[in-house]
Amino acid sequence: MSDEEKGLSAGTVILSFLAGAAVGAGVALLVAPKTGEELRATIRDLADDAVDKIKEYASEAQDKIRTSYEEGKDMIMEKKSILSSAIEAGKEAMEREKEKYKEV
Repeated sequence: MSDEEKGLSAGTVILSFLAGAAVGAGVALLVAPKTGEELRATIRDLADDAVDKIKEYASEAQDKIRTSYEEGKDMIMEKKSILSSAIEAGKEAMEREKEKYKEV
């Protein structure tokens, strides 16, 4: 059974990891002996890095969603075409059978 079937996607794992790393870094900063100005600068830098990583992750997720959507759309169009052909063939077969019984 894949992770997605268990309800745990790779994106969830990555996001959880990033959130845990951010919390751990924040706690480490708060207990580290630094001046207030140094601490604020460090927190600001870490927050900027976290925002950049989240934006990058969101962009990658959008690309994957877009790709999956397009693949799904193509597959549906293909299946629709096959189904339409099958329905048309069924109609033609039914008409041929009707003609046979009309002649009898």
